[in-house]
Amino acid sequence: MAVSFLLMLVVLSMFLGEMFNDLADGRMPPGLVLSSLLLYIPEATGDVIPLAGFVAVMWGLGRLYRDQEMAVMRASGFQWQRLVRPLLNLTLPAAALLLVVEMVVAPAATAESEKNLEEAFRTAAVWGLQAGQFHVLQGGDFVIYVEALEDEGRALRKVFIHQRHGDQQQVWLAERGEYWMDPKTGDRYITLQDGQITETIAGQLDVRLLRFKRNDLRMPEPDQRSQSVALASRPSNDLIADGSAAAWAELQWRFTPSLMVMMLTFLAIPLSHSEPRESRGGRVILGMLAYALYVNALFVCRAWVAEGILPAWLGLWWAHAVVLIVGLIWLHRQGRMPKSSTA
Repeated sequence: MAVSFLLMLVVLSMFLGEMFNDLADGRMPPGLVLSSLLLYIPEATGDVIPLAGFVAVMWGLGRLYRDQEMAVMRASGFQWQRLVRPLLNLTLPAAALLLVVEMVVAPAATAESEKNLEEAFRTAAVWGLQAGQFHVLQGGDFVIYVEALEDEGRALRKVFIHQRHGDQQQVWLAERGEYWMDPKTGDRYITLQDGQITETIAGQLDVRLLRFKRNDLRMPEPDQRSQSVALASRPSNDLIADGSAAAWAELQWRFTPSLMVMMLTFLAIPLSHSEPRESRGGRVILGMLAYALYVNALFVCRAWVAEGILPAWLGLWWAHAVVLIVGLIWLHRQGRMPKSSTA
């Protein structure tokens, strides 16, 4: 339990770091920090439980070795069958829970988070825009100031925007403004009315002045807010119906935490073996290295499947199969494979 809690804190802290980055760049409203964090928990569960279970099995079985309890048990005729079955009784429910979370709950939570973000960018008050204050985004390349907010933060009055693109600078002044989002592309805009644009270029004396009745200004958002977020928020049955390489990569990725729990259990059994005076941390470090190789292989395979380099039928399955085979061979070489009761 303590291991799971610590790992959850690590994962959530990493997510908070990315969230604060988005806040600084204007990609997320401050009003959505708490709800986004809560909606991220289902996804974090899939990251935490496989590793926590892996460490817990190594730690628990390693304790039996160090205290000589395993030696006594084997001398008393203990069959390894009796060890594998209780482990499966623990990991099978965890795998089933992760399958439900990853296939149903996590996509729904991601979709809800995106819906909240979309709604927030239509409402200046939730987005964090406050009347009478300058808001600096994109490291100073985008600055916005609004004199007054109306209609619960949706309508803006007396808008000032300073935008910089390399050597080019633009100052936007408008009497009124309003948020909206393009439903097809997901791009967010401010519609400005009755205003003007003053454009200058560094090193040049020319000033360009353009007056407008209505103009749409795209809000700053990186191009990579991407396909990965869109796929993560789609229901699993939609991905199956889609049939594209990216959809298959996302679908197989949702099976990954459940399979990892099972595969890592077999790998943890030989990794937990230690001598009575052997350091506890040595085996854990070796296990972390094995886990890192496993996860990195899965990430690479996911990218290859999405790009069409790796066929979907092979996909991420081969990485799980390799870990299972390595665990079984390791057990065999150490002489720990379960023996039949008739032997």
